[in-house]
Amino acid sequence: MTAPEQTTAPDDRSARVAIGGVSLAVVLVVGYLLLGHRPAPGAGPVVATLPLLNACLNATSAALLAAGWLFIRRRRVIAHKTCMLSALAVSILFLVSYVTYHALAGSRPFAGTGWIRLVYYPMLVSHIVLAAAIVPLALTTVYRALKGSFARHVRIARWTLPIWLYVSVTGVLVYWMLYRL
Repeated sequence: MTAPEQTTAPDDRSARVAIGGVSLAVVLVVGYLLLGHRPAPGAGPVVATLPLLNACLNATSAALLAAGWLFIRRRRVIAHKTCMLSALAVSILFLVSYVTYHALAGSRPFAGTGWIRLVYYPMLVSHIVLAAAIVPLALTTVYRALKGSFARHVRIARWTLPIWLYVSVTGVLVYWMLYRL
């Protein structure tokens, strides 16, 4: 461990606690909304537009993540940082919109029949599990970059990026299968 990393250990401990707390809160709120919450009827037409907005936010996040990856491959650090922080901001907007939708409208059951169910449900389960995992991974990855701990940032970013991309892309696919099939 280098001297700068030793001096930031209390900051890292506080960050781990904060990241763990935020991650747990997100998982608990989303879990409650999906499994235990019964919304009041009559959510309204604005709420009905939120699934499309969520899909657009997921697609935007995926595009920003891919662009950020391309920028860092070309050593364009500022452009990379801008894309990745923008992807985080878009993902936070997605989470707010997603929680709002499920709090007001509940969940929509999958209406597909036949072979498509064999595609939809495994994809949905993997999407949900990895979406829960991406919260602490993304926050830790961004924290390490902002602290200048780039070796540690790169080690975790190699896991975070593909998982985050998968969650973003499958979020769009889940929307399409739920609302457009």
